[in-house]
Amino acid sequence: MKPEHAVPDPRAAPRVLLVDDDQKLTRLFTEFLQEHGLKVGVAADGVEGLRRLRAEPWDLVVLDVMLPRLNGFETLRALRGFSEVPVLMLTARGGDEDRVGGLESGADDYVAKTASARELLARIRNLLRRAAAGGSPAPQEYHLGGLRIDGASFGASLDGRPLSLTRVEFDLLLTLARNCGQVCTREYLLEQVRDRQFEAFDRSIDVHIASLRRKLGDDARTPRYIRTVRATGYLLLEPGAASP
Repeated sequence: MKPEHAVPDPRAAPRVLLVDDDQKLTRLFTEFLQEHGLKVGVAADGVEGLRRLRAEPWDLVVLDVMLPRLNGFETLRALRGFSEVPVLMLTARGGDEDRVGGLESGADDYVAKTASARELLARIRNLLRRAAAGGSPAPQEYHLGGLRIDGASFGASLDGRPLSLTRVEFDLLLTLARNCGQVCTREYLLEQVRDRQFEAFDRSIDVHIASLRRKLGDDARTPRYIRTVRATGYLLLEPGAASP
């Protein structure tokens, strides 16, 4: 049985602990997250982070991999000995080794340190929603009007007609469906596409979205399914939602 630890008040603003020794970055993230209704604390290394996590109630932890005294993986393994608080790992390199290491150590999600503050906020809000829902896994099947997406069988159909999608197109559509009605940044979509190596500013994501739209019979100017959010990314429209 794990030791008792403080439980956050669900009525209060979500409390997020940033564990990172990069003062400039944590100052930037702190200001941005506070502007969007979160309460933010900062710890400069893993040892201090664990001390604060034992002493105070937190709703989520943003944990850097490269930390002095105790690195992120070691900190996370120690944390999982007494708490199941959601953890979002920050990876400087963004490679598979860091990502897999974080997930195997008990992280709930990961994001590259080059991500924007807006991307970080979106990831945090997603984890907080999952935690509020009891951590239940995301559904594998989605029905959005005449569009059906089955994550288990990697199949999709429109009005009963199977769609012939590439793996990248299917991954994009499934990611959009999981975040239906919410904007997905290009950076987030790029990270969700399996088995592809994109550069951080590679606009080929737009080419895949354009191809996906064609197969859905969608019009970018008056979209029925996928709306472009200028300078940000894309969102999948909820059935019946109006599109400007």
